[in-house]
Amino acid sequence: MSNESTLMGRLKAYLPRVGGRRDVDRAVAPMVKNAGTYARLVSAECGAAAIEFGLIASFLSLLLIAVTDLGMGFWQKTQVGNAARAGAQYAIAKGWNQSAITTAVTSATGLSTIQASPTPTQSCGCPNVSSGITAATCGTSCTGGGTAGTYVTVSAQASYSTLFTYPGFSNPRNSTASVVVRIN
Repeated sequence: MSNESTLMGRLKAYLPRVGGRRDVDRAVAPMVKNAGTYARLVSAECGAAAIEFGLIASFLSLLLIAVTDLGMGFWQKTQVGNAARAGAQYAIAKGWNQSAITTAVTSATGLSTIQASPTPTQSCGCPNVSSGITAATCGTSCTGGGTAGTYVTVSAQASYSTLFTYPGFSNPRNSTASVVVRIN
């Protein structure tokens, strides 16, 4: 016996006898027909793939946006380092000129927020293995041999505002870089 005939029998038993059997059949037939459709709809799996795709695609889209956003911040940090190195290369090639070094830093990249901050400085000192550069008068003898040299410190900074706030990241994020070179 099929599910439709069993369902038809149950529905007929519950319907009041208003007219003849023909009236009951007319009233029950659409319900039985729809009952099979509902049962097939509940057990259908064809839409599950679309729902799963929608959930996964939205998650992957958010992940792609976050990776792109943070990647732009890291790219900007690289550009800030390149700008500081460009200022240092200018100092090595042309010597000490604070305004020209500042221009070299700000012109080295297309970032609109790039600054030579703090401004480039010139100092004299002796190289030291443990502390880096020890301050000394230019031209004097160093303890390890040689003479005190002239050093230029070039710094660059820029700020980047992320699209979203992320845990553990400040917004806006300041990127800084500093380079020290000996020019003579």
